[in-house]
Amino acid sequence: MVIKASSGGQVEALVSDLSADSEVKRETAIARLTLVGARAVDRLVARAGERNAPATARAAALRTLEAIGDRRGLAAGIAAVDDADREVVHAGISLVASFLPGPQGATALDRLTAVALDASRDERARSAAVAAVSGLDKATLKPLWLALAGDPSAAMRALAASAGRRAAPSGAADPLALLHQAAETALPDDPAALRRNLAAAGDRLPLPLLHRLIERIREREAAEPPSARADWTVARAGAHVALAARDSRLGVYDLRESLESARAPLPVELLTALALVGDASCLEAIASAYARAGAPGRSRPDWWRQHLADAFHTIVKRERITRRHAAMKKIEKRWPDILNTP
Repeated sequence: MVIKASSGGQVEALVSDLSADSEVKRETAIARLTLVGARAVDRLVARAGERNAPATARAAALRTLEAIGDRRGLAAGIAAVDDADREVVHAGISLVASFLPGPQGATALDRLTAVALDASRDERARSAAVAAVSGLDKATLKPLWLALAGDPSAAMRALAASAGRRAAPSGAADPLALLHQAAETALPDDPAALRRNLAAAGDRLPLPLLHRLIERIREREAAEPPSARADWTVARAGAHVALAARDSRLGVYDLRESLESARAPLPVELLTALALVGDASCLEAIASAYARAGAPGRSRPDWWRQHLADAFHTIVKRERITRRHAAMKKIEKRWPDILNTP
């Protein structure tokens, strides 16, 4: 169903869906609200600030505001950074970080720096703030690294030292801006450069843009000659890890399709992403790939089969899938070997 821009009732219904128990329903609402764009911002800001709303719904509202990119969302992100719920805090940090490249970058940087330096806060929130700013240039971040060098937490001192070594040189191109360009305009010609930018700033690219980047890479990958295709597959795998690390299942279909069509081992990062966000719909593809890899007359790279088995059992355990599930019954009939792997 197409959403009419003027339909406040449909916006309200989608915002209500952010509270759904079904993750699929929540993700669908996020995607559709992102398409609505600016007209949904005020309602999303209100939902993000509703203390009585479920934390999952408030975090989803913040993620949607990040995807839309409207300047009104920054205040909601700043407020969320001090929330009592960890999921909301991390969504707030991610939203604030998305404003670093723009005209509100100084405000965003001040708030994230304050979180990173606050020794009374949870270290996971502090670490997320450090990661969010670490793609900025060395000159900008030098005061932060110096302050954290004397932090009472050994973990924060080590994280700051590591991030400081990776920081971009002064005047270097912003990796987040380059990722925006790759997703919205055109991919670079060098897949290795794209992988570096993903490693530096993939956790700050809005989720719909990260998903769009995966689609662009897949199209480029298919158009390349076999000799160059593998490098683009590795780049796509890196984008999938960045997406999955943020608990988004937007890329599950592509992961499953890649595995179904694979006749040779894929980059292990694809299986890492699959293990993070895969669901019951992925199990048959994994079991089939495991069986193909062990078929008579085929080479059997042990690492590939082991990673397939690990991803399979990780999904089964996380999703609490029993042998009574329809997918497991089918696997037991067609590809039973994977069920007995350690």
